[in-house]
Amino acid sequence: DGGTITAFGIDSLSGRISQINQQSSGGENPCYLTVHKSSKFLVNANYTGGSVSAYSLDNDGSINPSFRVIQFNDSSINRKRQEKSHIHSAVFSPDFDYVFAPDLGADKIRAFKFDANISDPLKEAEELTVHSIAGSGPRHFTFHPNGKFAYCIEELSGTVAAYSYKNARLDSIQRIFSYSKVQESYGSADIHISPDGEFLYTTNRWENENTISIFSISKSTGKLSLVAHQPTFGDHPRNFTIDPSGKFLLVANMVTNNIIIFSRDLKTGLLTRIPAEIKVPQPSCLQMRNYRK
Repeated sequence: DGGTITAFGIDSLSGRISQINQQSSGGENPCYLTVHKSSKFLVNANYTGGSVSAYSLDNDGSINPSFRVIQFNDSSINRKRQEKSHIHSAVFSPDFDYVFAPDLGADKIRAFKFDANISDPLKEAEELTVHSIAGSGPRHFTFHPNGKFAYCIEELSGTVAAYSYKNARLDSIQRIFSYSKVQESYGSADIHISPDGEFLYTTNRWENENTISIFSISKSTGKLSLVAHQPTFGDHPRNFTIDPSGKFLLVANMVTNNIIIFSRDLKTGLLTRIPAEIKVPQPSCLQMRNYRK
Protein backbone atom coordinates (compact mmCIF):
# COMPACT_ATOMS: atom_id res chain seq x y z
CA ASP A 1 0.00 0.00 0.00
CA GLY A 2 2.99 2.31 -0.34
CA GLY A 3 5.61 3.60 2.07
CA THR A 4 6.05 6.63 4.28
CA ILE A 5 8.48 9.51 4.80
CA THR A 6 9.11 10.64 8.36
CA ALA A 7 10.62 13.86 9.70
CA PHE A 8 12.69 13.83 12.88
CA GLY A 9 14.17 16.52 15.06
CA ILE A 10 17.74 16.04 16.34
CA ASP A 11 18.88 17.16 19.78
CA SER A 12 22.28 18.75 19.10
CA LEU A 13 23.63 17.92 22.56
CA SER A 14 22.45 14.35 23.10
CA GLY A 15 22.09 13.25 19.47
CA ARG A 16 18.66 11.85 20.25
CA ILE A 17 15.96 12.04 17.61
CA SER A 18 12.22 12.63 18.01
CA GLN A 19 9.53 12.19 15.40
CA ILE A 20 7.90 15.36 14.05
CA ASN A 21 5.44 14.01 11.48
CA GLN A 22 4.94 11.54 8.64
CA GLN A 23 3.54 11.54 5.09
CA SER A 24 2.81 8.95 2.43
CA SER A 25 5.72 8.43 0.02
CA GLY A 26 3.36 8.12 -2.94
CA GLY A 27 4.63 4.64 -3.86
CA GLU A 28 6.09 1.38 -2.60
CA ASN A 29 9.55 1.13 -1.05
CA PRO A 30 10.83 4.71 -0.82
CA CYS A 31 14.62 4.37 -0.84
CA TYR A 32 16.25 7.78 -1.32
CA LEU A 33 15.62 11.34 -0.13
CA THR A 34 17.21 14.63 -1.14
CA VAL A 35 16.57 18.11 0.26
CA HIS A 36 16.76 21.40 -1.63
CA LYS A 37 19.44 23.89 -0.50
CA SER A 38 16.68 26.20 0.79
CA SER A 39 15.49 23.43 3.15
CA LYS A 40 11.97 24.15 1.87
CA PHE A 41 11.57 21.16 -0.46
CA LEU A 42 12.19 17.41 -0.44
CA VAL A 43 12.28 14.94 -3.34
CA ASN A 44 11.84 11.19 -2.83
CA ALA A 45 12.50 8.13 -5.00
CA ASN A 46 10.14 5.12 -4.75
CA TYR A 47 11.99 1.98 -5.86
CA THR A 48 9.23 -0.61 -6.22
CA GLY A 49 6.64 2.04 -6.98
CA GLY A 50 8.72 3.39 -9.87
CA SER A 51 7.86 6.98 -9.04
CA VAL A 52 9.26 10.28 -7.81
CA SER A 53 7.40 12.36 -5.23
CA ALA A 54 8.00 15.93 -4.08
CA TYR A 55 7.06 17.83 -0.91
CA SER A 56 7.34 21.23 0.69
CA LEU A 57 8.86 21.49 4.17
CA ASP A 58 7.93 23.80 7.03
CA ASN A 59 10.44 25.72 9.13
CA ASP A 60 10.23 23.15 11.93
CA GLY A 61 11.21 20.36 9.50
CA SER A 62 7.73 18.91 9.19
CA ILE A 63 6.67 17.51 5.81
CA ASN A 64 3.55 18.68 4.01
CA PRO A 65 1.51 16.24 1.88
CA SER A 66 3.07 15.63 -1.53
CA PHE A 67 2.25 18.17 -4.23
CA ARG A 68 3.56 15.93 -7.01
CA VAL A 69 3.93 12.18 -7.69
CA ILE A 70 5.36 11.37 -11.13
CA GLN A 71 4.81 7.74 -12.13
CA PHE A 72 6.87 5.74 -14.65
CA ASN A 73 6.07 2.37 -16.23
CA ASP A 74 9.05 1.48 -18.43
CA SER A 75 11.01 -1.78 -18.45
CA SER A 76 14.19 -3.25 -19.95
CA ILE A 77 15.88 -6.52 -20.92
CA ASN A 78 16.49 -8.11 -17.49
CA ARG A 79 13.03 -9.56 -16.83
CA LYS A 80 13.77 -10.45 -13.19
CA ARG A 81 15.07 -7.02 -12.17
CA GLN A 82 13.77 -4.70 -14.87
CA GLU A 83 10.15 -5.76 -15.25
CA LYS A 84 9.12 -2.16 -14.59
CA SER A 85 10.57 1.18 -13.54
CA HIS A 86 12.57 1.23 -10.30
CA ILE A 87 13.69 4.72 -9.28
CA HIS A 88 16.72 4.16 -7.04
CA SER A 89 17.86 7.71 -6.22
CA ALA A 90 17.14 11.39 -6.81
CA VAL A 91 19.95 13.97 -6.82
CA PHE A 92 19.85 17.74 -7.23
CA SER A 93 22.18 19.34 -9.77
CA PRO A 94 24.95 21.60 -8.38
CA ASP A 95 22.80 24.69 -9.01
CA PHE A 96 19.67 22.97 -7.62
CA ASP A 97 17.75 23.78 -10.80
CA TYR A 98 17.43 20.13 -11.85
CA VAL A 99 16.93 16.68 -10.33
CA PHE A 100 18.42 13.51 -11.80
CA ALA A 101 16.88 10.14 -10.90
CA PRO A 102 18.45 6.85 -12.03
CA ASP A 103 15.79 4.33 -13.05
CA LEU A 104 17.26 0.84 -12.58
CA GLY A 105 14.26 -0.82 -14.22
CA ALA A 106 14.27 1.27 -17.38
CA ASP A 107 18.01 1.87 -17.89
CA LYS A 108 17.54 5.64 -17.76
CA ILE A 109 18.77 8.59 -15.76
CA ARG A 110 15.60 10.65 -15.67
CA ALA A 111 15.82 14.45 -15.60
CA PHE A 112 13.48 16.97 -13.99
CA LYS A 113 13.41 20.76 -13.96
CA PHE A 114 13.09 22.25 -10.48
CA ASP A 115 11.90 25.82 -9.95
CA ALA A 116 11.87 26.71 -6.26
CA ASN A 117 9.98 29.94 -6.98
CA ILE A 118 6.68 28.28 -7.92
CA SER A 119 4.22 26.21 -5.89
CA ASP A 120 4.62 23.07 -8.03
CA PRO A 121 8.39 23.16 -8.77
CA LEU A 122 9.10 19.66 -10.14
CA LYS A 123 8.53 19.04 -13.87
CA GLU A 124 9.80 16.16 -16.01
CA ALA A 125 12.42 17.20 -18.59
CA GLU A 126 12.32 14.21 -20.92
CA GLU A 127 14.61 15.86 -23.45
CA LEU A 128 17.43 15.74 -20.87
CA THR A 129 16.90 12.10 -19.86
CA VAL A 130 19.92 9.81 -20.45
CA HIS A 131 19.53 6.30 -21.87
CA SER A 132 21.99 3.88 -20.27
CA ILE A 133 23.31 0.65 -21.78
CA ALA A 134 20.54 -1.98 -21.88
CA GLY A 135 20.62 -4.17 -18.78
CA SER A 136 23.03 -1.91 -16.88
CA GLY A 137 20.61 -0.89 -14.11
CA PRO A 138 21.67 2.66 -13.08
CA ARG A 139 21.39 2.95 -9.30
CA HIS A 140 23.11 5.85 -7.45
CA PHE A 141 24.38 9.12 -8.85
CA THR A 142 26.73 11.90 -7.78
CA PHE A 143 28.18 15.15 -9.10
CA HIS A 144 31.84 16.11 -8.92
CA PRO A 145 32.50 19.06 -6.55
CA ASN A 146 33.53 21.19 -9.56
CA GLY A 147 30.08 20.71 -11.13
CA LYS A 148 31.59 19.73 -14.50
CA PHE A 149 31.26 15.94 -14.20
CA ALA A 150 28.78 13.37 -12.88
CA TYR A 151 29.01 9.66 -12.16
CA CYS A 152 26.47 6.84 -11.92
CA ILE A 153 27.02 3.39 -10.42
CA GLU A 154 25.21 0.75 -12.48
CA GLU A 155 24.07 -2.08 -10.23
CA LEU A 156 23.43 -4.81 -12.79
CA SER A 157 26.56 -4.29 -14.90
CA GLY A 158 28.99 -3.57 -12.07
CA THR A 159 30.12 -0.47 -13.96
CA VAL A 160 30.63 3.24 -13.30
CA ALA A 161 29.34 5.55 -16.02
CA ALA A 162 31.08 8.93 -16.21
CA TYR A 163 29.49 12.01 -17.78
CA SER A 164 30.45 15.58 -18.56
CA TYR A 165 27.84 18.06 -17.34
CA LYS A 166 27.02 21.39 -18.95
CA ASN A 167 23.79 23.34 -19.41
CA ALA A 168 21.81 20.58 -17.66
CA ARG A 169 23.01 17.94 -20.15
CA LEU A 170 24.85 14.74 -19.34
CA ASP A 171 27.19 13.48 -22.07
CA SER A 172 28.89 10.10 -21.73
CA ILE A 173 32.69 10.21 -21.51
CA GLN A 174 33.57 6.79 -20.03
CA ARG A 175 32.31 3.47 -18.66
CA ILE A 176 34.69 1.60 -16.35
CA PHE A 177 34.28 -1.76 -14.58
CA SER A 178 33.96 -1.51 -10.79
CA TYR A 179 34.47 -5.12 -9.70
CA SER A 180 37.85 -6.81 -9.31
CA LYS A 181 36.80 -9.81 -11.40
CA VAL A 182 34.19 -10.81 -13.95
CA GLN A 183 31.12 -12.57 -12.50
CA GLU A 184 27.84 -13.97 -13.79
CA SER A 185 25.91 -11.19 -12.06
CA TYR A 186 26.64 -8.01 -10.11
CA GLY A 187 25.28 -5.93 -7.26
CA SER A 188 27.04 -2.58 -7.23
CA ALA A 189 25.53 -0.27 -4.63
CA ASP A 190 26.82 3.16 -3.65
CA ILE A 191 29.07 5.91 -5.06
CA HIS A 192 30.75 8.96 -3.49
CA ILE A 193 33.56 11.39 -4.29
CA SER A 194 36.14 12.63 -1.79
CA PRO A 195 35.63 16.25 -0.68
CA ASP A 196 38.74 17.37 -2.58
CA GLY A 197 37.40 15.83 -5.82
CA GLU A 198 40.52 13.71 -6.30
CA PHE A 199 39.04 10.22 -5.81
CA LEU A 200 35.79 8.33 -6.45
CA TYR A 201 34.67 5.31 -4.42
CA THR A 202 32.02 2.64 -5.07
CA THR A 203 30.78 -0.42 -3.20
CA ASN A 204 30.52 -3.89 -4.77
CA ARG A 205 28.44 -6.54 -3.00
CA TRP A 206 27.90 -10.17 -3.95
CA GLU A 207 28.80 -13.70 -2.80
CA ASN A 208 32.27 -13.58 -4.32
CA GLU A 209 33.13 -9.94 -3.69
CA ASN A 210 32.50 -7.39 -0.98
CA THR A 211 34.79 -4.48 -1.80
CA ILE A 212 35.18 -0.76 -2.18
CA SER A 213 36.60 0.31 -5.53
CA ILE A 214 38.97 3.27 -5.47
CA PHE A 215 39.38 5.42 -8.59
CA SER A 216 41.44 8.54 -9.21
CA ILE A 217 39.72 11.33 -11.17
CA SER A 218 41.39 13.31 -13.94
CA LYS A 219 41.04 17.02 -13.20
CA SER A 220 40.91 17.92 -16.89
CA THR A 221 38.77 15.16 -18.41
CA GLY A 222 36.83 13.73 -15.46
CA LYS A 223 37.81 10.20 -16.51
CA LEU A 224 38.52 7.52 -13.90
CA SER A 225 41.57 5.32 -13.35
CA LEU A 226 41.43 2.30 -11.04
CA VAL A 227 43.66 2.59 -7.97
CA ALA A 228 42.68 -0.45 -5.87
CA HIS A 229 39.95 -2.69 -4.46
CA GLN A 230 39.56 -2.62 -0.67
CA PRO A 231 37.76 -5.50 1.16
CA THR A 232 35.01 -4.22 3.45
CA PHE A 233 35.49 -6.87 6.20
CA GLY A 234 31.83 -7.79 6.03
CA ASP A 235 29.05 -8.97 3.74
CA HIS A 236 26.85 -6.84 1.46
CA PRO A 237 28.36 -3.32 1.70
CA ARG A 238 25.22 -1.47 0.76
CA ASN A 239 26.12 2.14 1.50
CA PHE A 240 29.04 4.18 2.80
CA THR A 241 29.96 7.76 3.62
CA ILE A 242 33.06 9.94 3.72
CA ASP A 243 33.39 12.40 6.58
CA PRO A 244 33.61 16.15 5.73
CA SER A 245 37.36 16.27 6.42
CA GLY A 246 37.93 13.48 3.91
CA LYS A 247 40.10 11.62 6.42
CA PHE A 248 37.68 8.77 7.16
CA LEU A 249 35.33 6.46 5.26
CA LEU A 250 32.63 4.38 6.97
CA VAL A 251 30.96 1.45 5.21
CA ALA A 252 27.73 -0.34 6.21
CA ASN A 253 27.89 -4.14 5.77
CA MET A 254 24.19 -5.01 5.89
CA VAL A 255 24.29 -8.82 6.15
CA THR A 256 27.05 -9.00 8.78
CA ASN A 257 25.50 -6.21 10.89
CA ASN A 258 28.63 -4.10 11.15
CA ILE A 259 30.00 -0.69 10.20
CA ILE A 260 33.71 -0.66 9.40
CA ILE A 261 35.78 2.52 9.70
CA PHE A 262 38.73 3.26 7.42
CA SER A 263 41.25 6.06 7.55
CA ARG A 264 41.79 7.56 4.10
CA ASP A 265 45.15 8.62 2.69
CA LEU A 266 44.49 12.05 1.20
CA LYS A 267 47.30 11.71 -1.35
CA THR A 268 46.81 8.12 -2.60
CA GLY A 269 43.11 7.61 -1.83
CA LEU A 270 43.92 4.25 -0.23
CA LEU A 271 42.03 2.99 2.82
CA THR A 272 43.35 1.50 6.08
CA ARG A 273 41.03 -0.24 8.49
CA ILE A 274 40.70 1.15 12.01
CA PRO A 275 40.24 -1.63 14.62
CA ALA A 276 37.08 -0.08 16.10
CA GLU A 277 33.87 -1.61 14.71
CA ILE A 278 30.27 -0.50 15.14
CA LYS A 279 27.65 -3.24 15.51
CA VAL A 280 24.26 -2.27 14.07
CA PRO A 281 21.44 -4.58 12.91
CA GLN A 282 21.32 -4.54 9.09
CA PRO A 283 22.79 -1.07 8.44
CA SER A 284 21.83 0.11 4.96
CA CYS A 285 22.57 3.86 4.83
CA LEU A 286 25.01 6.18 6.59
CA GLN A 287 24.72 9.96 6.87
CA MET A 288 27.25 12.26 8.54
CA ARG A 289 25.99 15.24 10.50
CA ASN A 290 28.07 18.42 10.73
CA TYR A 291 28.31 20.34 14.00
CA ARG A 292 29.48 23.93 14.19
CA LYS A 293 32.06 24.78 16.84
